[in-house]
Amino acid sequence: MRALFLGLISVLATLGTGVAAQAEPVHGIAMHGQPALPADFKNFPYVKPDVKKGGRVSYGVVGTFDSLNPFILKSMRTTARGMLDPEYGNLVYDSLMQRSRDEAFSLYGLLAETVEWDDDRTFIQFNLNPKAKWADGQPVTPEDVIFTFELFRDKGRVPFSTRLAKVDKVEKIGERSVRFTFNDKADREFPLLIAMTPILPKHAIDVATFDQTSLKFPLGSGPYRVAEVKPGERIVYKRNPDYWAKDLPAKIGFDNYDEISVEYFLQDNSLFEAFKKGEIDIYPEGSPTKWARSYNFPAVQSGKVIKDTFTPKTPSGMLGFVFNTRRSMFENPKLRQGLALVFDFEWANKNLFDGAYTRTQSFWQNSGLSYLGVAADSRELGLLGDIRNRINPSVLDGTYRLPVTDASGRDRNVLREAVTLLREAGYGIKDGKMLSAQGIPLAFEIMTQNEGQEKLALTYQRSLAALGIAASVRTVDDSQYQQRTQSFDYDIIMKSFPSSLSPGIEQVTYWGSQSRDQQGSSNFAGVADKDVDTLVDHILRAVSVEDFTAAVRAHDRLLVSNFYLVPLYHVGSQWVAREKRIGRPSIVPLYGYQLPAWFDETVQ
Repeated sequence: MRALFLGLISVLATLGTGVAAQAEPVHGIAMHGQPALPADFKNFPYVKPDVKKGGRVSYGVVGTFDSLNPFILKSMRTTARGMLDPEYGNLVYDSLMQRSRDEAFSLYGLLAETVEWDDDRTFIQFNLNPKAKWADGQPVTPEDVIFTFELFRDKGRVPFSTRLAKVDKVEKIGERSVRFTFNDKADREFPLLIAMTPILPKHAIDVATFDQTSLKFPLGSGPYRVAEVKPGERIVYKRNPDYWAKDLPAKIGFDNYDEISVEYFLQDNSLFEAFKKGEIDIYPEGSPTKWARSYNFPAVQSGKVIKDTFTPKTPSGMLGFVFNTRRSMFENPKLRQGLALVFDFEWANKNLFDGAYTRTQSFWQNSGLSYLGVAADSRELGLLGDIRNRINPSVLDGTYRLPVTDASGRDRNVLREAVTLLREAGYGIKDGKMLSAQGIPLAFEIMTQNEGQEKLALTYQRSLAALGIAASVRTVDDSQYQQRTQSFDYDIIMKSFPSSLSPGIEQVTYWGSQSRDQQGSSNFAGVADKDVDTLVDHILRAVSVEDFTAAVRAHDRLLVSNFYLVPLYHVGSQWVAREKRIGRPSIVPLYGYQLPAWFDETVQ
């Protein structure tokens, strides 16, 4: 008994000294469950591990750029591609851990050789790889990690600027470890977001000017260096032959080109013509009509250009005409629902897209996270509580579907249903115009970005006009579009909301009250709803897979019932055309094709 008492005193004394809790170092972490790959894994399964590195690739994008700093608000829409890039890879900056695209949400060691955390995720400790170094040869240190997060807090943009708001303290542990201890604002996803944050070199950053746009070549720890810049036209990256992580398991089979160039174009037509001429090597295609009709040029016929179709195993996401609820006319959900029903998907799919698209009914369609065909069970109803009263009963039982028209462009039955909803919202038709109870015409502008969006908006405009609704369509140039979307200066825009198998903090950015007035956020609909916040919080705090699934479905049901947008369409395939000399691994991961794992087959 005395020994037990002395042991208890020892434990209490240890706690009193503030000694940090200990955990076993691990090679990888997962949002739910355990990482799929063991500690001794050799490479990710979707790469070609014995690939011969060398050669070059040329990507093409529509737009412009005026900065090489992707971490600040002033250049968040015009940063050169490749600096911090989900499609081409983070070419210049490494993060603490690397994500596997063949798992829902798992991370493996990169700058951090191992990590430590507890079951409740009250802290995470990153033990830096002793080999990690910057491109100038200096080592990556705990001081660099701490400096980066403090710099982002003081000078960065959302979401980087808000990371430390959920951290109670960040401290150096030993010679090469950094520990983040979280406060009560943190959720279970947050440690993984910390792990994916790119790290900057303290010795090479001018803090005073960091928040200004700049074309100064940055120093990073990543696989490439910036080699050439033509502002707004071209950026070229050269592979660093001394890249410290080239033999790490999480980096085997990636970063295969000696040179990567990104060419900028004012219009997609110009970009496509450049691809046809061989000036661009890879062209991701988003139009089913174009994919079916426009690839009959000589390079395709000769086999010089290859067409690939990929089928990812991910949710559909949601594309739609988004209502800016910051505008008073769009505050009423009945009005939004009525306007959503006016869009004739069947007509557009038949006449514009050769029937290639499927109507999107859910933000997580084609996955087990969707509400479609699934009635809310006791677990989900418990999460919803009184919020269930705001959800359409047919959405709650999983049977709701958007009405199917006769594809005439003027289906009387569907338009009658829309008029009923508009009447419930306080509008009625008088002298051929849709008017509010105060006699104010229902009129708004649809802002579009390109010819494809404009064509669809004009289709919607014609259907709205049949009900006396005056919708104007305005297509603006890229810089004006970016400026207006960043400042929420629009009535309706077309936007895509990608969905993953592990939704998390991005849902706050899309729908959270705290992001509504943050310029540059992705809360395009202007949502500030405590019930939406509650359901997003359930997602972030879910521990078990069952609770997580129930939380996402509940969130899906409320979003669908609130009609923040007009749901449009999706396809289940990814289409990419490439020069024959550009090779790719044979295995396609869960999230679809991964350009950073492709390579130049002409390298001997």
